[in-house]
Amino acid sequence: MDIVFIEDLRIDAVIGIYDWERRVRQTLALDIEMAFDNRPPAATDDINLTLNYKDVSKRLISYVGESQFGLVETLAERCAAIIREEFGVVWVRLKLSKPGAVRGARAVGVRIERGQRPD
Repeated sequence: MDIVFIEDLRIDAVIGIYDWERRVRQTLALDIEMAFDNRPPAATDDINLTLNYKDVSKRLISYVGESQFGLVETLAERCAAIIREEFGVVWVRLKLSKPGAVRGARAVGVRIERGQRPD
């Protein structure tokens, strides 16, 4: 199994359950791993055969930037669904972090895996 990844994708969004969180934009960080067979694009050197990480990033930047969820869990699920449904990814591991949300911790958040991991 090959992995296409996006590391530390920073996006500002409204996220959180407290009143003050609903009035400000917070920076979120996403780490994403996506299963993809890289042999066809490698054999042809054709970008059209790749899982284009720029396209995935742009889609998530747009979606997350416009979202206003209360829970990081909900946002993580929606992002994983977009990746799987819109980009044909059968397995994704996504880590969504809220840097600086808890004093003393660099970041807090969730890590999820969705789909069946190919061998």
